[in-house]
Amino acid sequence: MAEEKNTADAVIENELKADPESLLGKWRRKAYDQNADKGKLQRFWELYFEIEKRIYIQLLLEPDKVVRGTVKELAGKYNIEVETMVGFLDGINDSLIEKNPIETMDENTEVNLGFDKARLYKNMVDAKAEWLYTLPEWDAIFSKEEQHALYLEQKKSGTIVKPKKIGRNDLCPCGSGKKYKYCCGRK
Repeated sequence: MAEEKNTADAVIENELKADPESLLGKWRRKAYDQNADKGKLQRFWELYFEIEKRIYIQLLLEPDKVVRGTVKELAGKYNIEVETMVGFLDGINDSLIEKNPIETMDENTEVNLGFDKARLYKNMVDAKAEWLYTLPEWDAIFSKEEQHALYLEQKKSGTIVKPKKIGRNDLCPCGSGKKYKYCCGRK
């Protein structure tokens, strides 16, 4: 449990490295505020996840159309605040074919939402965002079998497989036919 907390703290610390005066820095300070009232922060994220879901549904309905515009224009298109649009751009950036300059953008920066379908799906799985990777709109993009394969591929990518330990009396893996202790294990 302590290890999970340290990992979460490291992730938050990394998120807060953005310039505090930039749009991204202001978004991250608000979204990851460790001193905020926990109930208020939870409501903030619940509202954000509903907005995020609504935007993804619209994007998935036309997956081959690249939505472009300034940060301010896209915020208007999706009827959200610029700050919330910055949060969305931060979340989707790793799934885009052409990444946006999120670290340095302002509300007049031209951005795009042209995403790699498989990468977006796997990133949603990695983020444990079940409310997003189970959206019915994915069914028009990937078959259930393809969705399952992408899901498994992403889950396996984080699995560490330890190699089988070679015993002293096992045959040496180099193929010499000798016992390990008399061959490569001598060193």
